[in-house]
Amino acid sequence: AEFGGNEHHQNEVINYMRFARSKRLLRLKTVDSCFEELKDSLVEETFTADEVRDMLDGLHAVVRGEVEMELINTAHTNVLLLRQLFFQAEKYYLRLQTDISELENELLEQVAEFEKTDFKVSDKMNQDASKPKLAPLNEAGVSELLNKEIAKLQEENENLKAKLRTLESQLEDTVAALKEDYERSLTVSAASQKDLQENLVSAKHELLRVQEQLAMAEKELDKKFQQTAAYRNMKEILAKKNEQIKEIRKRLQ
Repeated sequence: AEFGGNEHHQNEVINYMRFARSKRLLRLKTVDSCFEELKDSLVEETFTADEVRDMLDGLHAVVRGEVEMELINTAHTNVLLLRQLFFQAEKYYLRLQTDISELENELLEQVAEFEKTDFKVSDKMNQDASKPKLAPLNEAGVSELLNKEIAKLQEENENLKAKLRTLESQLEDTVAALKEDYERSLTVSAASQKDLQENLVSAKHELLRVQEQLAMAEKELDKKFQQTAAYRNMKEILAKKNEQIKEIRKRLQ
């Protein structure tokens, strides 16, 4: 297998990487919105150095909170993933072993390349034969159970791949429509270009929605961006800051 395991395990890795990527995109969208919200709040033509510093401090606090939350969620998600694997291994009397040293070596670069090339890497990613292998503590009856489980997982995997192909086809159609709208916007007059750009933004939002549906179909993601606490906190900070600026200017006058 290209990733160093059988087809089923490779597909499991791909599914997890897609899940992690979708979570990462949602968090980045939240960070982007924080900056856009700050830009939209800049209604005055000039600001003092203290005013700019206060606004940047508020933005820094929100963005730092988002990054910290993402790192915490990633760590906790990995713990839950390991928990699933350990429970499955114990069901078949297996003991899994982990090597923390492999989490910070050149394999990370290969994983990144694997993601950039649609999860395709060279045979260099194959596991070292010297690594300890999983061994059953009691082999009596385990082979038959494993064969049944493998057949079941293979069937589920085929169903999942068919569903993913359907969703990816819909995604490709959305991207093609988005590209067509963008190219058309380059040829229209300046007066109508603004409307076409708004349609482009709407199409991009639809693309993000389809991507989110893909991730939810795999891992049942249900978190919505507009409901994040960071978004509401940022609006409150900016609203208070604008009121303070108006009050100071009024007192100066």
